[in-house]
Amino acid sequence: MKDIYKILEERILVLDGAMGTMLQRHKFTEEDFRGERFKDWPTPVQGNNDLLSITQPEAIKEVHRLYFEAGADIVETNTFSGTTIAMADYEMEDLVYELNYQSAKIAKEVADELTEKEPHKPRFVAGSIGPTNRTASMSPDVNDPGYRAVTFDELRIAYKQQVEALLDGGVDILLVETIFDTLNAKAALFAIEEVKDERNIDVPIMVSGTITDASGRTLSGQTAEAFLISLSHIPMLSVGFNCALGANQLTPYLEVLAQKASFGISAHPNAGLPNAFGEYDETPEQMAEQIKEYMEKNLVNIIGGCCGTTPEHIKAIADLARDYKPRKLTVDSF
Repeated sequence: MKDIYKILEERILVLDGAMGTMLQRHKFTEEDFRGERFKDWPTPVQGNNDLLSITQPEAIKEVHRLYFEAGADIVETNTFSGTTIAMADYEMEDLVYELNYQSAKIAKEVADELTEKEPHKPRFVAGSIGPTNRTASMSPDVNDPGYRAVTFDELRIAYKQQVEALLDGGVDILLVETIFDTLNAKAALFAIEEVKDERNIDVPIMVSGTITDASGRTLSGQTAEAFLISLSHIPMLSVGFNCALGANQLTPYLEVLAQKASFGISAHPNAGLPNAFGEYDETPEQMAEQIKEYMEKNLVNIIGGCCGTTPEHIKAIADLARDYKPRKLTVDSF
């Protein structure tokens, strides 16, 4: 398969859109989430989207296929919550390896099928590594600022297990995404480096943070530049931002990364900001019009969508991306 680093210099790569948005269309019930295998599971499991890779694999496969057919070069595995830490909510810690392995395998099957049909456009699978529901930098208890709900080592061990399963399932890339706490991300990246050393392999790494509000900082308090500097010791395919903001609001932070980073730049914003009901109203045309600015300013190498985005959004973005050159990769930016 053609080297993704080379392709990154030739054209803007397109990432998929929201898995959750697509799964909500199915209106899966508690019984659908459980399937036959988990019908007697002691805790409610509705909302555990990662579990659907086992109980509703055809639905997951269909989402991947729709995004690839819309023009995506890369799809993300259905593993955003695929750690023992996040799965503790459902008492499913022991299923973590299987969830990640199956999710990777499903996505890779679809990628291979589409690559075979169109060998000139190889399809890639990125193993999605979410932030977990705990933060290593801050206390969840306002009355006890020194308290931490998780340690660096606990995160490292959990991430390592996820990474091993994703690689065994056949992913091409590892994507540490929606980073609100850089210390959590450092634990994930440390785990990835450990696995790379143990297996004597190299694997492209994408890193994507989240600017949480108009202050322009991550939840753990870093500016875009500080976020970049604190992770730049790791060799990466790309660094970027996703979630929390729509395309318009994300522009100034991408400009900072594009100016400073020696890696590719990725962006997968939401379809605008959520309305009063938590839904995303931005149409594919509206979103593409805003993302056009990224390309005109030469800010990105990888572009896709996060919350609220659908194959229609990705098609509009992919159609646009064909007309623009990727951002040139610079060296020694600092």
